[in-house]
Amino acid sequence: MRREPPKELGWGSRFGLVMAMAGNAVGLGNFLRFPGQAVPYGGAFMIPYFIALILIGIPLAWIEWSIGRRGGAFKHGTTPGMFYRLWKHPVSKYLGIFGILLPAMVGIYYIYIESWALGYAWQMATGMLRGKHAYEEMKLAFGSYVGTTNANLISFSSISYTFFLIAFAMNIFVLSRGISKGIEIVAKYCMPILIVLGIILTVRVLTLPPRGEDQTVSHGLAQIWRLTLNDLKTLTRPHVWISATGQIFFTLSVGLGMVHTYASYLKKKHDLTLNGLTACMTNEFVEVILGGSIVIPAAVVFFGVEKTREIVATDGTFAIGFYALPLIFEQIPYGEIFGVMWFILLFLAGLTSSMAMFTPLLVFLEDELQIDRRVGVLLVSFFAFVFMQPVILFNHHKVLDELDYWMGTFGLVLFVAIETVIFSWIFGVDKGWKELHQGAELRVPRIYYYIMKYVTPVFSVGLVLWYCYDGLLEKISMKYVAPEDVPYLWLARIMILSVTLFLIWGVWYAWQTHPKFFEDEENENINQV
Repeated sequence: MRREPPKELGWGSRFGLVMAMAGNAVGLGNFLRFPGQAVPYGGAFMIPYFIALILIGIPLAWIEWSIGRRGGAFKHGTTPGMFYRLWKHPVSKYLGIFGILLPAMVGIYYIYIESWALGYAWQMATGMLRGKHAYEEMKLAFGSYVGTTNANLISFSSISYTFFLIAFAMNIFVLSRGISKGIEIVAKYCMPILIVLGIILTVRVLTLPPRGEDQTVSHGLAQIWRLTLNDLKTLTRPHVWISATGQIFFTLSVGLGMVHTYASYLKKKHDLTLNGLTACMTNEFVEVILGGSIVIPAAVVFFGVEKTREIVATDGTFAIGFYALPLIFEQIPYGEIFGVMWFILLFLAGLTSSMAMFTPLLVFLEDELQIDRRVGVLLVSFFAFVFMQPVILFNHHKVLDELDYWMGTFGLVLFVAIETVIFSWIFGVDKGWKELHQGAELRVPRIYYYIMKYVTPVFSVGLVLWYCYDGLLEKISMKYVAPEDVPYLWLARIMILSVTLFLIWGVWYAWQTHPKFFEDEENENINQV
């Protein structure tokens, strides 16, 4: 059974499309990862951040929208088929496996993290965190919640696992409903609610009274926005540019394959340029304006600049989100209400991203392996649930971190380089530029033709080479890994390898059994419905 026609399964409205694409990008990283990336470098971080957004992020988003819509015209909802349509070479379809592997494996741990926010919203609402007055107390409370405190063989907490099951069930339910009846409806409601909650929390943080000479909101905002001569010196350090570009990839959800699948349901008459830009700008508003105005300023007011930097350096901004902010909410009027808002905001941000992560795998089963949708949902659900157990039960042995590095960091950068080279240099920017502007309401400035042809692919390939140079061998050999963690990191790698082998087989099987893959070249000029 082939995927249903776009009019039955595709996007029901332009607003729903933009909200879904923006929701795909907006996630936990907007409120937690972004401040943590920015604070160590001061205001200098925002210079490479915006340069990467303009020269890499937005062009890459347009590239992925173009690849996706073009692939959808040939009934391909995932990147193996899409890449084959760009480059008629036997290897192209196997390179496209990354567009299914990466989001599925990221979803394995992302939903678990997302469930923490749901559980903490409940704990704030019921007063379970009440009475804790020190940072270390909140840190211990979080360890107890996820089951890592005094964990021996496994890390397990019944309350944490319960909220994981709820979050998992919600994601699978949305996945089973498809694009227009599931993902679009959730995005149309969740994204506006998320933005409203973000604005309320931003206003509340910006009106916090000072608690010391350097414990003011302005000092908090300065950790991201103030630019000094010392900060400018950091621009000579490669790591600040790498961090900024990595954050752009992460925040726009490019290089993961989800944008391609969403865009495959677009028709020829649908605008790519304006819709793509609107989705990117919506994400940037949430990240830069809202995300940059909540976490760090609130932490600086209550802990001071040095303690906040120390927390970010040692525990990361997940620590501020789950240790520090609950403590802050305990100390302000109506804090429990604002605490519930904060964690609901995080959960909605996570949900609008995670509900897309298993969609490429499901669509691959439907389109390329001809599996019925209901059977496909059951298979994806079973696979996801089984693979999530090591992440949960062996969290104290860094299984989650291992998956995040190979799938959410290095794998993402590698896939970006692959797709930009295929689109810009093999398929050709001339044809890509024409595809991008089919039905376009916004004419992209001509300078972006050259950016997409030279800057984006060259920078992406250079980024892969940098990752290979900067510690890849140590990561492969587990040079700095504690001996007790090594077997569990190998388990994470075996999980990745098993899914990779399945996808390789799936692509081989599809190309051997379905004649649509052997259509003549002239059939690629067919008109889209």
